[in-house]
Amino acid sequence: MPPNPSITKQFFWVRYIEEVGTGTNKIMEWCRNWGLPEPDFEFTGTSLIVTLWKSKLTDRYLDSLGLNERQRKAIDYMKEYRRITSKKYAELFSITERTARNDLNSLVDKRVLTQKGVSKKLTYYELSV
Repeated sequence: MPPNPSITKQFFWVRYIEEVGTGTNKIMEWCRNWGLPEPDFEFTGTSLIVTLWKSKLTDRYLDSLGLNERQRKAIDYMKEYRRITSKKYAELFSITERTARNDLNSLVDKRVLTQKGVSKKLTYYELSV
């Protein structure tokens, strides 16, 4: 229901709007088509705040994956540096390379990362979203 039906009717007559609510549905559909999370809508009483996310990697999404602290920090690292190797991951968190590979492969399985490279020695990981 529009907050001011009289003004809404005027906009409809001059074809500025088609009907109430269709734009919201279009925005949500576009986000889904582009692989982005649906926007957050917050009505404050006087304003409508729409938050559009430029990445699927929101805190809410990452929480739903059950990632450990190292994996969350690695994603932040990769947002800045674009890629990571298991050796670099191990150095960042003072862990063995085997643990690093396990953490990174878990992120690959969850489709957060993509594994690249032609051999074990040249393998690196990039964000897949």
